[in-house]
Amino acid sequence: MANSSRKFGLMSRKVLLGTTLGAALFFMIVGVVFWGGFNTAMEATNSLDFCISCHEMEENVFQEYKKTIHYTNRSGVRATCSDCHVPDPWVHKVVRKVQASNEVFHKVLGTIDTPEKFDKKRLQLAQNVWRAMKETDSRECRNCHDFSSMNPEDQKKRSRKQHINGMQAGNTCIDCHKGIAHNKVHDQLTDEELTALEIPDPENIRPIPPQWQAYIDGKSAGKGADKKADKKVDKTATVEPVAETVTETTSAEATEAPAAASEAAAPVAAAAAAAASGQNPAANIDWSSIEPKEVTLFYPGQASMEWALKGSDHGGKRAFVTGDRCFDCHEDEEVDIGDLIVSGDKAESTPIPGKRGSILVKTQAAHDADNLYMRFQWEEAEQHVPISFVEGGKMDPDNQIKLAIMLATDSEDDPKVEYAEGAGCWQTCHHDANYMPHQPDDSVRTSSPLAQRLDLSNGFTKYLKESRTEIEIEGKDGKKRGGWDKLKDEAELQALLENGSFMDLLRYKSGSGESEDGYILAERVMTGGQGVQFTGELKDGTWTVLMTRKLTSDQPGDISMATDQWYNIGFAIHDDFSSSRFHHISLGLKLGFDDEDAEINAIRK
Repeated sequence: MANSSRKFGLMSRKVLLGTTLGAALFFMIVGVVFWGGFNTAMEATNSLDFCISCHEMEENVFQEYKKTIHYTNRSGVRATCSDCHVPDPWVHKVVRKVQASNEVFHKVLGTIDTPEKFDKKRLQLAQNVWRAMKETDSRECRNCHDFSSMNPEDQKKRSRKQHINGMQAGNTCIDCHKGIAHNKVHDQLTDEELTALEIPDPENIRPIPPQWQAYIDGKSAGKGADKKADKKVDKTATVEPVAETVTETTSAEATEAPAAASEAAAPVAAAAAAAASGQNPAANIDWSSIEPKEVTLFYPGQASMEWALKGSDHGGKRAFVTGDRCFDCHEDEEVDIGDLIVSGDKAESTPIPGKRGSILVKTQAAHDADNLYMRFQWEEAEQHVPISFVEGGKMDPDNQIKLAIMLATDSEDDPKVEYAEGAGCWQTCHHDANYMPHQPDDSVRTSSPLAQRLDLSNGFTKYLKESRTEIEIEGKDGKKRGGWDKLKDEAELQALLENGSFMDLLRYKSGSGESEDGYILAERVMTGGQGVQFTGELKDGTWTVLMTRKLTSDQPGDISMATDQWYNIGFAIHDDFSSSRFHHISLGLKLGFDDEDAEINAIRK
């Protein structure tokens, strides 16, 4: 009895604010039970099974999510709905659960109880998620993806570059990664709305992790504009005035000097003799001594210059307009891009079943005092793929292949063509050219006053934005994208031509063996083959095309080339009797002379 009284007295002892130990213990047990029950219930509502228990989710977003890497991947780690949409910190998690009551309310109302209703609300729902993730610096993304844990060497070039830009500028994950688990809807936004969503927040600027800094330091120590400038200075410094270098020579040296001079002059003499005989001088180059540069040409579909400059079409628009080259982001992705577009999954409304998405071209370049020589080799298509919308299946039945090369000057201080460095020949393709989405009707060709100034007999060809007063990028309110009909006056066009604001165009046709020289400004202008000579052959399933091009020219539309400069260059191949935009193109590259940092290096021979 005494022991019972002692126990009862202990439980009756007051411990805090008049509360007995027994009462405190009781409420503690109740709290633990309640807390455990609450958390168990809350975690149950975070499960994938719970999230898709209503048909609104199961029939819509779940079906989209199942096709993504977050659902199935090589590592077997699955990110479920709650991983992306429910915060991990407890307080924020409770707030999110309270907000979810609004979603339950709308379920009762039937706001999105059919796929059709859901699609009408899809953009609004997505914007709510984007806004919340922007406000939290993409907190839920960073639970799994953190810059400090990433190895830049294992990422694609484009990913590395954009992640570095994001850390330095203050961008967050959702700025770039919209539509990664569900159907894309950000293409419904205007460019202004998209830009506003993606504005960097200085508070999100973060220190560069050590492995990223090591990568940046190693990259900058290799190639770049500074090294290009250094090479220019070095070349100039090695040229000494002849009058100041007269020295005594031995008889042996005197004998060797003429021999060396004779040896140096031999390729030039051989080239001159070949040209006189009608043979392509490039055939005399020892191509086996020049390591080929492998360039992957890919199918571009209807991805016009306007497409590249509209953020809802092209996710890399922001990087492009701030100075990144297409090559900076998309090198090594050409095969994937070509396969994606040629299939009709992106930027192509009229896919051609069986057309190859890319062509690997072995490219070599050489030069002497007078000429640039190039050799291109690639495998013939395995079989002819007929084009269903062309009678006979061949767009250009006279030419199995055509090879085109575009050149532009390369000057950061005074760019003659705004996007020549970033996009290469891509910038000449517009949304209102032949077979593009906004190609004008045939009636426009004859009724337009510009038919007197432009050659519209074959439709609407390539042109540069410099030749137009305005280019429509967005296509708002039903406007046609492009600017074919916004032509500047003749005086302005002539000034641009004289200033070098054009793309030099060289082209080879396999059927006739014809060599063409021309340029692109207001339209494509072909002037014959005065400054270029092509020859080509198909042997054992491999095409080989040789080119000899004069380094200097006084003809309008020709770029005179100096061997201490770089030039923007791009290639296109019309393969398998194709024509118009149904070609394969390269990314814009840099052509240099005896410069290992150039992407295409012409070796002196």
